[in-house]
Amino acid sequence: MSIPKRSEIHPGQRVQIIEKHNQRSGIRTEGIVRRILTNSPTHPHGIKVMLEDGRVGRVQSIVAGKGALEVD
Repeated sequence: MSIPKRSEIHPGQRVQIIEKHNQRSGIRTEGIVRRILTNSPTHPHGIKVMLEDGRVGRVQSIVAGKGALEVD
C-alpha cells in the first residue's frame, strides 16, 4: 500500500502518523485528523496533519474499521 494522497485524507478521519522525533524509529501514532497542513496533493514522506490532540506528523496509513492499511 502506498502513502495516502491529500485527496484521500479528511478531517475527522482516523489515521496513523509518524511524528518528526519518531522518523528514525518508525514508531506510529494513531489519532483523528483535525487539520491538513500540507497544501500539495502528494508528498514523498506523507501528508502532514495535525491530530485532534495537537500532535503533528505525516500520514502513513488510513485506519479502516478495526485495522489499518499498512505501508510496506
